This record gives sequence, C-alpha cells and structure tokens, in this order.
Amino acid sequence: MNRHTQPSPPSPPKRERRRHPLRWLAAALAILLALAGARVVWLVNDVNSKLQRVEALSGAEDTPGETWLIVGSDSRADGAVADDTEGARSDSIMLLHRAPGGQASLTSLPRDTYVEIPGYGGNKINAAYSYGGPTLLVSTVEQLTGLTVDHYVEVGMGGVSSLVDAVGGINLCLDYDVDDADSGLVWNTSQGVCQEVDGTKALAYSRMRKSDPTGDIGRALRQRAVISAVVSKAVSPSTLLNLSQQNLLVDAGTQALTVDEDASMFDLGKMLFAFRSASRAGLTGAPPIASLDYEPGGIGAAVLLEETTAPGFFTKLRDGTLSTTDFDQP
Repeated sequence: MNRHTQPSPPSPPKRERRRHPLRWLAAALAILLALAGARVVWLVNDVNSKLQRVEALSGAEDTPGETWLIVGSDSRADGAVADDTEGARSDSIMLLHRAPGGQASLTSLPRDTYVEIPGYGGNKINAAYSYGGPTLLVSTVEQLTGLTVDHYVEVGMGGVSSLVDAVGGINLCLDYDVDDADSGLVWNTSQGVCQEVDGTKALAYSRMRKSDPTGDIGRALRQRAVISAVVSKAVSPSTLLNLSQQNLLVDAGTQALTVDEDASMFDLGKMLFAFRSASRAGLTGAPPIASLDYEPGGIGAAVLLEETTAPGFFTKLRDGTLSTTDFDQP
C-alpha cells in the first residue's frame, strides 16, 4: 500500500470537557457586586443632588469627635399643619455627638432652655432660630455646649409624616389616654399601650404637649421615640435590601430634610448609625434641669439647666464619659 492508501493513525481519545462551577459562581458574584456598586453610586449621586441645603455652620475651629445638630422646624409652609401660625421656630433641638472614643449620645435641648444668644443676650434657645435662622442657632448651641457643630439637619413637620410613611409606619407607645385638640392626637389605650401608627398619627404624637404632664420634656421624649423608630426601620435589612422601599425613603428623605452645604449622604448615614448607637445604649435625654419655671424677666417661664448651663454634663458629653444617670429623663 502506498502512502495514499495507508490507513490514518487512530485519533487520540477525546477528553471530556470539564466544567468549572466555581468560575461560574465567581462570575455571578462579580456581576452582582458590580450591580450593587452601581446602585450605591446612583444612590449617592441621587441623594446628594436632591438634598435641600442651607448655610448653617459657624466656621468655628473643629472640636474632637463628630457632632450633628438635628432641628425640627414648626414652619407651616409644607402644609402638614393648617393653622394661623406664621414664621418658623425650632420646635425641637437635638444634639447628636460621637466622642473620639466612640461613645454616641443624643441630647434633647428643650426649646424653652434659657441660654445666652450671641448678640442678643439671655433668652429661650428657640428664639435664636427666630432671630437669625440656622446659623445663629448653631452658634448658640456651640456656645452652650463647647462643641463645634459639624453638620446641621432640619426636618419640617410634613417631613416627619412622610418619613414614617416611607418606612411603612412605626410602633409607638403611650401609657395614658389622650384627646388633644392642639396636636390632633387621639390615643386610646384600650387599643394597646403600644400601637402601629402612620405618618399623620406619628406627627401628632411628636407634637402633643399640653396634654402631657411633663410638657416639653415629655414631648422631647416622644420626638426621640419617633426618630429612633424611623431610624431603626431605615437601617434594617428589610429596607436596605428592598429597592422599591429604598426609593421611597430616598424621595421622602430628600424632600423632608434640609442640611448644611457640606453634608453628604455618607454624613447622613453616619448620623443614622450614631443615633441608633445612642438609643441602644440609653444615652438619650435632656441635660440636668434645675427648674422648669425659671423667670429671668421679659421672656416668660423658661427651662433652667443645672448650674445655669450644666457645665459638668457637657464636659462628660465631650469626653464620651456619660452614663444613663447623667440625663434628666421623665
């Protein structure tokens, strides 16, 4: 047989193609991470572009730790409450501070707290907002506490309602019946001391004052309870992993909040976790109060802090050495 008729040598046996499931898993994880990263970038840009901003910071030299001033405005401009009240005041004032050692605390400053307002003398602290807006309020709080405010966050009354609705409602507690005409709160304990409420009822709950035997002190306690409940649901896995609820929260938050010019989504995120940390540790409440009926003259009854400006309390706050017994809690 010549070379044209000789049979071809046998072909080597075909190797079975091996599958690599780990490669497919790695590829799938890479795609998911890329999508998650894209989502985070989109959220950051979306929030930063939509946030309402105001000039608020004093430019004072930084102090150790990180400090947020959280203010509730009683402006009726958003239509959440319909009455004849004009202008805007700081209806609630909260100082959230994370000390260098990591301790987070949330201090409610009663709106009638007697303070020295730069350029105006002694008055109730909420007058600072009326006289000079966020900037004067920030300067007043800095003078009182010895802390430089790093970020300012303001929420209107309509914002409270929309944020509660965005997280699907919250659970609130009150152990006595209320039918308060001013705030609109109707609370019937026959339906339970703790109840699931929507945004409208949560707003009434946080505004109620005249039917509370402790007045503004009790109202501040309820305001902290509302914000704490919203924060807890906002940072829960059920919200963080739900894209549609994320969108609702972003829309409600960016419409409800007004922040300083330097604040970013990351600053708000750090604020939420500091708030949750303070709440879980029980480091919330008002500074020690000497009198709820202090009358210096010309401004009516005011709240007088111990030793006039509670210097010992604010020293502990700055140092991160507060305990739950340091707060005046109803």
